[in-house]
Amino acid sequence: METRLLRDCSATIIPQGTAITLEKDTPAFVTQTLGGNATIRIGQTLYRISSMDTDALEGLDLGDSASPNPVSSNGNFSEDSVWEALKQCFDPEIPVNIVDLGLIYDLRIDDLESGKKEIAIKMTLTAQGCGMGPTIAQDAKNRVEHLDEVENADVQIVWEPVWSPQMISETGKKVLGLE
Repeated sequence: METRLLRDCSATIIPQGTAITLEKDTPAFVTQTLGGNATIRIGQTLYRISSMDTDALEGLDLGDSASPNPVSSNGNFSEDSVWEALKQCFDPEIPVNIVDLGLIYDLRIDDLESGKKEIAIKMTLTAQGCGMGPTIAQDAKNRVEHLDEVENADVQIVWEPVWSPQMISETGKKVLGLE
């Protein structure tokens, strides 16, 4: 979808992970809108526009998916609610969520004295040199922390074992046409 920027907005250069500001009236092409975020192309360069700034893209309406966490545990916290929150996180270059990509290696839930939960997540990336790692990890942290019962989430990027395409779920393989 072709669009233009209605105002200056923050963006992250993909895959370097460098934060920049894109100028108002810049023409762009939307390549992906998943998890409330948008990936756009300007020239030959890709940029990630966070859900907080997608309103800057003319003609783009993400509806409820632009909220920080469209998944709610509605007071019925379970490990599944954490996994569902993580399924709202996407690599900005790949139309598969981080769970189905096989990037989540470990998930631990601890009960706190306050009655809330602390979540520890170990995840990896599809490539060690990807500068988007901190952005993806922060997105995962934010979405998990938006669950009412969660007080804190700690997301660590790890490199062992090394990620491979065999780690993609059957659902992810279908989306990518790898079956």
